Amino acid sequence: MSRLSQSVDHATALLEGADLAADVAVRELLEITAPRRSMDLSDLSPVEQATLIADRCQQLQPSAEALAKRITSAAEKGRPFIAKLGIDPTGHEVHLGHAVPMQILSRFQRMGHQVVLIVGDVTAKIGDPSGRSDERPPLTDEDIARNLATYRQQVGPFFDFTRAQFRHNGDWLREVTLPRLIEISAHIPVSMSLQREDFRKRLDAGEGLSLAELLYSVAMALDSVEINCDIELGGIDQFLNMQMCRKVMEICGQIPELVAATALIEGTDGTGAKMSKSKGNYVPLTAPANEIFGKIMSVPDRLVEPYLRALTEWRDSEIAVVDARVGDGSVHPMDLKKVLAGEVTAAIHGVDAAMKAREEFVARFSKRTFGEVEDLPEVADLDQPLTEVVKSLGFAKSNGDVRRVAQQNGLRLVVESADGQRQVPLSADDLRTSLADVLKDKLDGQSGDRYLKVGRKLARITG
Repeated sequence: MSRLSQSVDHATALLEGADLAADVAVRELLEITAPRRSMDLSDLSPVEQATLIADRCQQLQPSAEALAKRITSAAEKGRPFIAKLGIDPTGHEVHLGHAVPMQILSRFQRMGHQVVLIVGDVTAKIGDPSGRSDERPPLTDEDIARNLATYRQQVGPFFDFTRAQFRHNGDWLREVTLPRLIEISAHIPVSMSLQREDFRKRLDAGEGLSLAELLYSVAMALDSVEINCDIELGGIDQFLNMQMCRKVMEICGQIPELVAATALIEGTDGTGAKMSKSKGNYVPLTAPANEIFGKIMSVPDRLVEPYLRALTEWRDSEIAVVDARVGDGSVHPMDLKKVLAGEVTAAIHGVDAAMKAREEFVARFSKRTFGEVEDLPEVADLDQPLTEVVKSLGFAKSNGDVRRVAQQNGLRLVVESADGQRQVPLSADDLRTSLADVLKDKLDGQSGDRYLKVGRKLARITG
């Protein structure tokens, strides 16, 4: 029996009978599942390895069987099996959505395969056009270096950078001659790029589409040619880019790589939009433990299962057990969500920090009234504009962050009195108004204890 199977059996026995509302049971579970993120998987057979990868891919091309055969072939030839992930460091903040393919890459690494990260110091200057309605602003070499350094630090909990090969695609893309580029491009139909829905929409709307963007996927493909890649990982939004890699490898006389495309996880706001910084519905990897826990607790119940699949090392059999218990009423959906929040928090900050965040969440949000919650930050200066109040509390980093919370109906005044609790939503139009005027306008002299609620964060108004 493999190490992973032993862990799954141990966790399954706990999930089948434990009280998942109890801290003791949840800690025991996290102490079983969290170590899987660093577990040695080299004792799995090629078929088991392929199954483990396929279970968490939205698309695995051509198939899991083809992946198992390629792993076996590499071993028989005495060569490393090469798994590739491209990183275009176009931003400095990484969120949970970015970590999904990193988890799959980590599994390849722990299976004993060669992992190669291609740093797009050239392609980042074009910017991946996938899903965009406009062109990206150009990046300098300094921007790219700074973003990459931040990226390594942030993704560290999900992946061991120290054991990976790092290659910069500028090392070979700067050497590509125009005749060589024309030779390759002559075999690629323009229709292959224009089948992309995002490109078609931009052209139909009369918006810009540069030749550099059309060449992005060709440049990315030359990365795969350079390392003679066996499998490439990326989000499902990269699927067409990775198809180009297969095409160009074939043009260059190589066996086309396999493609493993992971699902894009939905954002925390429950609107159906993918997790995105621009929409404010993301969980940054730099967030403290209690913030990560709280953001996961804010997602709709329907996202618990896809989050368990995408963001944890749980197997399908374990998810099926808890789904059945939720169905028969022996596990409350809120308790399962707390387990999920603990799993994600433990991945970044460890089990102890996750359990502390769980304790603080229960203390803060499971009380009957906010008045019972201790150690709330306080707002005494009511003359500040509402936006500045929220930022001074540390509940948001920028005016844009505050506006997004308001637009998502997450900014509220709360009044508690002997008659109960009243919550008053605040709109983006209220943000420039002083808190004193907002209170006067919205509460109309109603007495009671007053609070400012920003998403899952809470402050007591004392002024």
